[in-house]
Amino acid sequence: MARRLRDDGAESAPNAAAKSAYNIRMTQVLVCGLINIETTLRIERFPLDYYPVTYPFHGVRSTVSGVGYNVAKALTCLGSEVHFCSLIGADSAGESVRRELAQAGVADADVLASLEETPQSVILYDGSGRRQIHVDLKDIQERSYPLERFEARLPGCDAAVLCNINFSRALLGPAPRPPKLIASDVHAISSLDDDYNRDFMQAADVLFLSHENLPAAPEDFARELIGRYGNEVVVVGLGERGALLAVRRDGHMVFVPAAVTRPVINTIGAGDALFSAFLHTYLRTRDASLALRQAVLFASWKIGVKGAAEGFLSQAELERLAQERASG
Repeated sequence: MARRLRDDGAESAPNAAAKSAYNIRMTQVLVCGLINIETTLRIERFPLDYYPVTYPFHGVRSTVSGVGYNVAKALTCLGSEVHFCSLIGADSAGESVRRELAQAGVADADVLASLEETPQSVILYDGSGRRQIHVDLKDIQERSYPLERFEARLPGCDAAVLCNINFSRALLGPAPRPPKLIASDVHAISSLDDDYNRDFMQAADVLFLSHENLPAAPEDFARELIGRYGNEVVVVGLGERGALLAVRRDGHMVFVPAAVTRPVINTIGAGDALFSAFLHTYLRTRDASLALRQAVLFASWKIGVKGAAEGFLSQAELERLAQERASG
């Protein structure tokens, strides 16, 4: 089958049929992934010079984050109904998590306080948006999420987002296909045979990853992924360049350049935002090109704030932004 790669920089509004489906179809998504307390610190530049003490007024913030939470909150902001499965600690940080979940409108019935401590992360970032992430997972990688709770939520959902955290691994098997769709983001990988992420790559119908450590050109690696694992859709995030879409059904490949919607403050969480917005639109329209164009806009707007779980547009706001750029 002929393969083709095209540059899809067009910012056209959705066609009438896709837009109608996008507006009226409410989807339910089961998200299983990490939640943690995130502390961000703005620095002058990388590499960081040594100082015994600094006073970065308004430059240190602690918020609730983690890939699972970022995805669950972004999908909720966009209008999907989310069931969130995660593990937190029976500690004061865990209590903060529950308060934040309530404020975000994300139900916490399936967020279990089974850890001794809630995971934490520290993120350094500079004025250009570059960042360095330090994640302390505590003992979460040795824990499993209860299969029966996951299976009880699954039947009413249109898709299961299984983030590449160890406690999601045992859940990859029970999700039935078809018609259930499995989505995962394996972030920065360097091999098709990545030991840690192989299970997630094999199970995912929609697979996201970063270009950062790839051993080949993104389009070549995406073809190899689809050839090896049979993924329905592969999206490679290209950072400031945009994103690449590969579709198995017809060999379709699309490059969507990055959008600039407001000044960049911190790029942390951009990949989670891209993933969430793509899935939100794709589940409603099954139009992967439209979904990626919308997702690039969503992620561009999101990185105009400091925290990974902030700056999410609603569906109406995202549509309005897309229409403004199309008419401008």
